[in-house]
Amino acid sequence: MGSLPPSLDLPPPPSKNPQHERVSETTLFNLFKAQQGHLNYFFQNLDLSQALSFTETLLNSQGTIFFSGVGKSGFVANKISQTLVSLGIRSAFLSPLDALHGDIGALSATDILVLFSKSGSTEELLRLIPCARAKGVYIISVTSVPNNALANACDMNVHLPLERELCPFDLAPVTSTAIQMVFGDTVAIALMGARNLTTDQYAANHPAGRIGKSLIFKVKDVMKKQDELPVCKEGDLIMEQLVELTRKGCGCLLVIDEEYHLLGTFTDGDLRRTLKASGEAIFKLTVGEMCNRKPRTIGPDAMAVEAMQKMESPPSAVQFLPVIDRQNTLIGIVTLHGLVSAGL
Repeated sequence: MGSLPPSLDLPPPPSKNPQHERVSETTLFNLFKAQQGHLNYFFQNLDLSQALSFTETLLNSQGTIFFSGVGKSGFVANKISQTLVSLGIRSAFLSPLDALHGDIGALSATDILVLFSKSGSTEELLRLIPCARAKGVYIISVTSVPNNALANACDMNVHLPLERELCPFDLAPVTSTAIQMVFGDTVAIALMGARNLTTDQYAANHPAGRIGKSLIFKVKDVMKKQDELPVCKEGDLIMEQLVELTRKGCGCLLVIDEEYHLLGTFTDGDLRRTLKASGEAIFKLTVGEMCNRKPRTIGPDAMAVEAMQKMESPPSAVQFLPVIDRQNTLIGIVTLHGLVSAGL
C-alpha cells in the first residue's frame, strides 16, 4: 500500500517530555488554601455600607442596569448582567469599545451604568464616562485599587478589598475576578429577595431548562391521551390484550368501564407473575381478575415533577401513572420515559 498524500498525513502524537514536571497534591492543596485566605480577606474587609448603597441603587433603578468592563472584568460584568436578566431585572452588557462607536445610544437618563475594573485605570472605561454622563446616566465603579481615576470620576464607587492575586507574580486576574463574581452574584440574589421573586416567575424566565420545566410543566402537558392510551375492559381475556399491552409503549393496560372510569391497571410485570402462577390457566383469565384495583393516579393539573416524585415513592417505584379527573374518568397516562424525554 502506498503512502498517503502529504496533505492527508496524520500529525505525529505529541512526544513525552521526560523533564515535564507534574503538579503535586501538596502544591494544589496549598494553592486552594491560599485562595481561600485571599477570599476571606475580601469578606472580612468589605465595606457593607458601600455594598448596601450599591444594592439599593440597583433596586430603585427606573431604567436598565448596564454593566461594562474590559478583559476578564468584562466577562464578569457580562455574567452578572445575565444573572439579573434571568431574575427578570432589566439589564444588559455594554461593550466599552462598541459604546464609543454607536452603542452608547442605548443609554438614557433613567439608566445605571456599572463599570467593573480591578485597577480603576482602564482607558476604555475612562473614555466612556464623559459620554455616558452626557446622556444623564448614573455611573458606578466597582474597583479594587484605592484612590483610582475611575472611582474619582463616577457618582459612586464600591471598593472590593483585594489582598493579592493568587498568581505568584501578583499579575494574572484570578482572585480579583473571583471576588467580583462573588460580589455581583450576591447582590443579584439580594435583589431577587427584595423583589419577592416567586418560583413561578423564575421558571418563566427559564422555560427551556430543567429548572423551568420542573416548575412550569403540568401533567396535562406531558401525558399521553385518547388513541395513545392502552385501554381495555375488565372482562377482556388477558391473552387477547397482549398486543394492546405492548403496542402503546406504556408497559401496562388501563382497565376501564363503559363510562371510561378507571377500574385498575394491569402491567407487563403482572403478566409475568400471572403466567408463572397460573401456567396454561392464563388463557382463561380476564384482565379484571388479575388487575391492580388500587393503582397510584394523578390529576391533570398536578405539576409534572410531582408525578415523577409519586412514581418514585415507596413502597416501590412505578413506571407510569394513570391521569384521572375528579370523577375518576381516565383522561391520560404519564410515563417515566415521557417525563425524562421532556427534560425533567
